[in-house]
Amino acid sequence: MTMATSVQTLGQTTARAGDRLSAVAIAALLGLGLVFVAGFAPATVLHNAAHDFRHTQNYPCH
Repeated sequence: MTMATSVQTLGQTTARAGDRLSAVAIAALLGLGLVFVAGFAPATVLHNAAHDFRHTQNYPCH
């Protein structure tokens, strides 16, 4: 007696398409969030954040 097995690839491609869609949605939300935060942040806050980042990367800024 032999057992036949079948492979369904349709479910795998659907899951991959769903993963891609969720990845694009998350990236879009993060991008819009960054634009929103940067747009409404005071200039001194943005300057200090960039200044601190330069120091963490050992980039000369003074």
